[in-house]
Amino acid sequence: MLDATLTALADPTRRAILARLAEGEARVTEVAAPFAISLNSVSKHIRMLERAQLVRRRVAGREHILTLNPRGLDEAARWIDEQRALWAWRLGELDTLLQEPNDG
Repeated sequence: MLDATLTALADPTRRAILARLAEGEARVTEVAAPFAISLNSVSKHIRMLERAQLVRRRVAGREHILTLNPRGLDEAARWIDEQRALWAWRLGELDTLLQEPNDG
C-alpha cells in the first residue's frame, strides 16, 4: 500500500484534490471544478487516490460524494518518520567519525 500512497501523492493534481477534501466531503463535480482538465481526467486521479485508500466514495442517488481518508496517510507517515530517524542517526555517526582526531 505504501507504493500506491507515494505514487498517489507524487502528483500535484492529486495533492490538490486531497487538500480540497481536507476541508470536507464534496461531490466529484465540485472537486473537478477548479481544474483545467476534463472530468474524465479528474476521475482517473480520484480512482488512483481511492486505490491508495486516501479517498472514500459513497453514492447517494446520482451523486458521487468523496471523503478524505487520513488514515491512508498513516503508513506513509510512519515510513517517513522511520527513514528520518535512521538517516539522522547515520549522519550523526558519520559526524562523530569525522570529528575524531586523525592518528595518521
